[in-house]
Amino acid sequence: MLICLTASHRNASFDLLERLSIGAPAAADGLVSGSDVLDGAVVLATCNRFEAYLDVAGDRDSAVAATIDAVSAASDLAADDVRASVRVLDGADVVHHLFAVSSGLESVVVGETEISGQVRRALEGARAAGTTTSDLERLFQEAAHTSRGVKTRTRIGAAGRSIVRLALELASSRVTDWADTHVLLVGTGRYAATTVAALRDRGVADIAVYSPSGRAPVFAAKHDLVPVTDLAGTAAASDVVITCTSSEVPVVHASDLDHPGRRLVIDLGLPRNVDPAAASVDGVELLDLETISLHAPLSELNAESEARAIVDDAVTRFHTAALEQSATPALVALRKHVFDVLDAEIGRARDRGDSSERTEQALRHLAGVLLHRPSVRARDLGRQGRAGDFTAAVDALFGIEPEAPAAPVVPLSERARDLGDHAADAS
Repeated sequence: MLICLTASHRNASFDLLERLSIGAPAAADGLVSGSDVLDGAVVLATCNRFEAYLDVAGDRDSAVAATIDAVSAASDLAADDVRASVRVLDGADVVHHLFAVSSGLESVVVGETEISGQVRRALEGARAAGTTTSDLERLFQEAAHTSRGVKTRTRIGAAGRSIVRLALELASSRVTDWADTHVLLVGTGRYAATTVAALRDRGVADIAVYSPSGRAPVFAAKHDLVPVTDLAGTAAASDVVITCTSSEVPVVHASDLDHPGRRLVIDLGLPRNVDPAAASVDGVELLDLETISLHAPLSELNAESEARAIVDDAVTRFHTAALEQSATPALVALRKHVFDVLDAEIGRARDRGDSSERTEQALRHLAGVLLHRPSVRARDLGRQGRAGDFTAAVDALFGIEPEAPAAPVVPLSERARDLGDHAADAS
């Protein structure tokens, strides 16, 4: 059984999401290892959401409690606070939710491109940790396929909207002329390349880059920027400071910005790159992810409707395929029984010298013809939710009790791997 624990910008504070984004991914391995209620887990933790997709082997409530306790401890949060902020989804809601999330329909900016790559990397992380299962693999691969369909068949992302571009749109009301604006980019990590591209689209020519990890010269050479090592001094000469590092502690402090003049600071980091105390410095206006999310615009209604219709169709196909497959173990057992009997009879005929190649071919063809109708009925009954009827019939007629083989973990297809690669580079 698949369930999902989800907390996002819609129902949880950014402070809580910030803490979860740091600690929660590391909790999955310990959560599954040795558990008698969980077979697998994939954890997705981004700047505006936390999701735990669980393959539950035991009691649902026990699995939820164990997950909340594990991620709370890993994130140094009170379990009650996490419990109050997450929604628990199961059944069809899990599938629909992940398909919508991976397609950008649940993001701060509807249709944003970064999330598909983040979903893919969450699955890859679960593989590396050994916490994925065949059911989770299938769910995430179908989500990737659906996301690609939304991207190629609708115009929901046609405007190239992203967290970065939304932030710059909000900043435009504070900037007189982007072409004359001096910008300091702090960080070479999440959103850095996207930020540079978005700034240049607006005509910004003067961009300096500072990296707390010392990677500014390499990043600057790649993107034709000016590398700097003096954070406070460069900030003093800048009109706009944009942060996008992967640091888990603030990089920019109030003292770095305490200079005469007006200065706009855009913090795209989660965890925060800018100490909130910086907002109290005279002349400094701070835009962080929480503020940006409050101003997220309404999506283009037609494009979003088309995208959601694609998601709905994909969910229906996913469940139809799952229902059809529910009768597969009994059908496989029946086919094995028939062909075992056939092989035994052919073997006896050969021993008597009564067999010929043409006779064997005819018998095998006859067996296939006889099995065709049961195969069709098995899929039909599965789609109707009556796979149990087929299994019971096989058992009643032949005394066969099918065993469901464990499906192998299948690597992402090339099509799924391509999904989000561009977004991965941007984030």
